[in-house]
Amino acid sequence: MSDSTDLPRFPQESSPGPTGPTGPTGPTGAAPTRPGTVNGAFWAFLAATVISIVSGLLVLGERDSLADAVRRSDAKLTAQQIDQAATVAMVAAVVIAVLIALLYLLFAVKLRAGRNWARIVLTVLTALQVLSLLAGSGGSWIGYLSCLAAVIGVVLSFLPESSAYFAAARPVRR
Repeated sequence: MSDSTDLPRFPQESSPGPTGPTGPTGPTGAAPTRPGTVNGAFWAFLAATVISIVSGLLVLGERDSLADAVRRSDAKLTAQQIDQAATVAMVAAVVIAVLIALLYLLFAVKLRAGRNWARIVLTVLTALQVLSLLAGSGGSWIGYLSCLAAVIGVVLSFLPESSAYFAAARPVRR
């Protein structure tokens, strides 16, 4: 039987891991320090979400114009059917706005936690929002304001400090 003295000996030194612009990211599991640009991006996406919710709630004040649009599109409907159609359209718009807002919040929280996939998803959603406004979908001033906040969030999330944070946060999660 072999004795433990026959085994090669390796130094017992431990290295703290690579050090980057955001701090140690070695095997100790220390999370990198979140830069202000990522916090700013989080708050910009949060602002875009709140603005979108306000926009969705403003639809509630547009019930009469919505009913008029339904009335003009199909003259065969009764007054009760027009009211029902307007109510269904308003409820659907509010539900969709809330669901989208919840997803935006989830992605913003994940972005703040250093998840690169969330940064990419928010970038794609913001690009779709910009394209929608450029295509002339009848955006209101509040829609443009929400889009501007989201664009600011995307820009902040891709600044060099943010990119270093996402790169440093990746090895910490296992």
